[in-house]
Amino acid sequence: MRISSGKIADVAARAGRDYVITLEDGSTYGKVGFISYNARPLRVDIADLTDVKIHMHENIAVVTAGYHERGELGGKPYDYRDRLTDVWMKIGGKWQLIASHYSVPTNL
Repeated sequence: MRISSGKIADVAARAGRDYVITLEDGSTYGKVGFISYNARPLRVDIADLTDVKIHMHENIAVVTAGYHERGELGGKPYDYRDRLTDVWMKIGGKWQLIASHYSVPTNL
């Protein structure tokens, strides 16, 4: 989940209090750390999800997908092709993102 600076409030509202993300390089962030990490100038030109699968388990949803994003971050161009897993939990009647994991497939 890469976010533009204009979407930080939206992400903060959707991410659970104890949200954690593991990025492609193995670094991990909590909610505040990840929002800070994404506060740099960002321009997203392409953001595509493919092969989306949602697995429901009562109040938990596990989402897997392919992800392609291209743009510019902190003045430098980037082009990511990842696989992602997001875990959502229904808390207090609202779906909140509680964990994310991004990895780079070895066959790309």
